Amino acid sequence: MHDHTASDETTNDAAPNDAAPNDAATSGGAKTQHAVVIAGGGPTGLMLAAELAIAKVDVAIVERRADQTLEGSRAGGLHSRTVELLEQRGVADRFLAQGKTGQFAAFGATPLDITGLPTRHDYWLALWQERIEQLLADWVRELAVPSYRRAEVTAFTQDDTGVDVQLADGRLLRAQYLVGCDGGRSLVRKHAGIDFVGWDASVSYLNAEVSMTEEPPYGIKRSDQGVNGIGKLDDGRVRVVLIEEQVKHGAPTLDDLKAALVTRYGNDFGIHTVTHSSRFSDAARQAASYRKGRVLLAGDAAHVHSPQGGQGLNLGVQDAVNLGWKLAQVVHGTSPDSLLDTYHSERHPIGARVLKLTLAMSAVNRGDDRSSALRDTVSELLQMDAPRKRYAAMLSSLDVHYDFGEGHPLLGRRMPDWDLQTEEGEMRVYALLHEARPVVINFGARGAIDVGRWTEQVRCVDARYGGAWELPVIGEVAAPSGVLIRPDGHVAWVGEGNDGGLGEALGKWC
Repeated sequence: MHDHTASDETTNDAAPNDAAPNDAATSGGAKTQHAVVIAGGGPTGLMLAAELAIAKVDVAIVERRADQTLEGSRAGGLHSRTVELLEQRGVADRFLAQGKTGQFAAFGATPLDITGLPTRHDYWLALWQERIEQLLADWVRELAVPSYRRAEVTAFTQDDTGVDVQLADGRLLRAQYLVGCDGGRSLVRKHAGIDFVGWDASVSYLNAEVSMTEEPPYGIKRSDQGVNGIGKLDDGRVRVVLIEEQVKHGAPTLDDLKAALVTRYGNDFGIHTVTHSSRFSDAARQAASYRKGRVLLAGDAAHVHSPQGGQGLNLGVQDAVNLGWKLAQVVHGTSPDSLLDTYHSERHPIGARVLKLTLAMSAVNRGDDRSSALRDTVSELLQMDAPRKRYAAMLSSLDVHYDFGEGHPLLGRRMPDWDLQTEEGEMRVYALLHEARPVVINFGARGAIDVGRWTEQVRCVDARYGGAWELPVIGEVAAPSGVLIRPDGHVAWVGEGNDGGLGEALGKWC
């Protein structure tokens, strides 16, 4: 990102002179108009902005930081389904070129082999959050999405036609929709009056990057409450993750770190010069609703939990891809506002499942005798092929199933990225989704499927695929005669010898 001064009003990182879109936002004066305003420019907000920009929606990001710089280490990688979503937009190679693939994820601290799943990306992609954000921001800049940097949403009011958004410096924005991607302490969620329900913290952790005068014992160390760890960074500094004796909140101090080291290791190893420190816990909370009128929530604003299993960033990016195309179709008037209700009905159950999964992983990680016995049992189960594949698919989100009613097993699940034979030559399924438009693939006789009045909205392709139809966890299923794939890659209709029901599905989703 460019290093703009605090007086900059709006940055359009793709424009040579950082030109502001529409009318300039003024303090107490005219409102700058956008179709969608996103509060928060982290991974979720950036992914949502890209989805909307691809769909030619006037979207802007409000972000308190000047650029994507983060202090310390945050989320450490991308799961299979998230890489697939980036593949669906044609940008996965950017991330693959920067990260390192690995065959193991973790159920708590128990290694879990995630290979052998039916995907091109049966691995964990190790890549720090700061780099993920930088790559997303580069992409968003290419898409000419304007950003209000060094700015925060402080208030908003909504009416029947839109939302008035107040920024901290007095500038005013007007949008058809406001999306809160502003983190676990989301002002948007609080101001909208959406309850944040769940479980309080039972343990808090300190996460810090420090210097030490003495060499500490590197590796992990269990306590009754969970796992502590000390690791050496490339520059000689040390990263520590420490469990506190009592749950605490707020910014940690050097004395907090010293006390935790003495409690867990009997020595503070001469800790000094803290370059980054933060505190997190195993609290698990979820927004009671992901939508209130013209205000929506995504990412940590909608759900928070412990970092066990590397779920948070991935869950937020997947929220964004589910919401983006729906919001675009509503803004363009091709779908009714009620389509946005399916964002909550589809993603809320997925978020709830992740919360429970992280609670389970936190419990398994404790070091007391009973938890150790449970961990040994879970570890043994995860060595068996069927449980291993089930939990690998769950952690990587390859098993996500939206309830579209009874039908073929593919209905409501992600479309695999098969190699297709088409009139234009060999083509992968995900290449058809680069424009974030619905796609109908006809596997029957040429021209056998007619999309009727939806010709302009839907891409229709005649194709052949001769391989097996294998789905994660489910296994091999019968080959369909056709599919309707939503822009998020989930199958909304499956043909089984005819196009019965296709018109209804097109009317609902397109």
